Amino acid sequence: MTSELVVDVQPKEISIALLEDKALVEFQKEGRSASFNVGNMYLGRVKKLMPGLNACFVDVGFEKDAFLHYLDLGPQFHSYQKYLKQVLSDRKKLFPITKATMLPDIEKEGTVSTTLQQGQEVIVQIVKEPISTKGPRLTCELSFAGRYLVLIPFNDKVSVSQKIKSSEERARLKQLLQSIKPKNFGVIVRTVAEGKRVAELDAELKVLLKHWEETITKVQKAPKLPALVYEETSRTVAMLRDLFNPSYENIYVNDETVFHEIKDYVSLIAPERAEIVKLYKGQLPIFDNFGITKQIKSSFGKTISYKSGAYLIIEHTEALHVVDVNSGNRSKSANGQEANALDVNLGAADELARQLRLRDMGGIIVVDFIDMNLAENRQKLYERMCQNMQKDRAKHNILPLSKFGLMQITRQRVRPAMDVNTNETCPTCFGKGSIKPSILFTDTLESKIDYLVNKLKIKRFTLYIHPYIAAYVNQGLVSLKRKWQMKYGFGIKIIPDQSLAFLQYRFTDVHGEEIDMKEEIEIK
Repeated sequence: MTSELVVDVQPKEISIALLEDKALVEFQKEGRSASFNVGNMYLGRVKKLMPGLNACFVDVGFEKDAFLHYLDLGPQFHSYQKYLKQVLSDRKKLFPITKATMLPDIEKEGTVSTTLQQGQEVIVQIVKEPISTKGPRLTCELSFAGRYLVLIPFNDKVSVSQKIKSSEERARLKQLLQSIKPKNFGVIVRTVAEGKRVAELDAELKVLLKHWEETITKVQKAPKLPALVYEETSRTVAMLRDLFNPSYENIYVNDETVFHEIKDYVSLIAPERAEIVKLYKGQLPIFDNFGITKQIKSSFGKTISYKSGAYLIIEHTEALHVVDVNSGNRSKSANGQEANALDVNLGAADELARQLRLRDMGGIIVVDFIDMNLAENRQKLYERMCQNMQKDRAKHNILPLSKFGLMQITRQRVRPAMDVNTNETCPTCFGKGSIKPSILFTDTLESKIDYLVNKLKIKRFTLYIHPYIAAYVNQGLVSLKRKWQMKYGFGIKIIPDQSLAFLQYRFTDVHGEEIDMKEEIEIK
């Protein structure tokens, strides 16, 4: 299996698509001005204690206060707070953590009202982004994640990933990290560190320690609260850090700044693989070029077709996700209803595992498969689902089919589920139901070009239109495009864009910035 990462950088958002054997399996879309990311650290202030919940709400600068439970304070909370006071008491000289005193652990059965007080300053880290009506979820157990290691201040333990099975390798890594880590720091060794040399691990440890020093310096010099003191690496790099593996064939990026950012990161963690990062310079939108736009249009929405007419219906609610499996109009199997139901259900299990990753669905997922009478067929379906979900990085649990033919799945939810609306609003009538004659659409485009060239004096620009319209504009020896170029200059570029609706268009200047040339919404 080959994996490719395609990064589409737009002025307002960054979209990241992970392809496995050219099929879209993960998709992330994030605004460039997104204010929250899992992993960000803040110097916040306790706003309100909730003794009944044994928790408190902390102001970290978001419209909804963030939630911090007593159990998320971490055993070394007293040590943290003492160190924080020492740091904030002297704004000029930084008190080194290696000289900090480790105080006894907080009580497991303790209460938030005896440990915290309203108005108290705390350093917190986001572990769950705001979802629906809930604010972010916080922890006081700070951690700095790297490719091979996770650094945890105020924790002297070295833990090794359970997925490293060899006892000799576990002992080697544990001993190695004990010898190179500074005092008052704990380390978790990740699975990918297996077999790595001391130089590679030491280099990453130094990078993570530098992150800690920069964070605590920002805490010391924070002008006002709440203050962002550590920002998780960019979404692209963070996804790479968790996903990167030697099977990556290519990483394509259409923005030079992000390209250098990713190349620097890959050069740091896997210098021999740096050449797989490539800058995409093609004229077509990057997602169109790699067939991703079409996959997004067909993979999101309420109804998902997967094979021979069978389809899934996916409904999102506040409490859970519900999936219904339908055989649709497929012809029945010669082996009878049971074989037909098994075939449809196994195909649904394959598609559903992909959909869970693609939409990042979390919480409780209930799947209504087609009823099967034979116990061995139900077991086959359960095993197929478990096998498919092995590729999923999120923690999950799957229960066998119930008496009603329902499968229950729980999947870790860190971010809101990705729900891309694939319906297109008519760009010409704006939902009013009446449009100008479509045959005159090219006349409208020409009038826009005329206005750009002769009134705004913009001689070089790109016009993005639907592929069908582009085919019409480019057809013939003396095409419409050629006529426009002869009349208005050869600075006109026309590019088909699958993400646009049929009579939609978009103009951009030479720097890729959009030129607003939209029609008025009111139709006379």
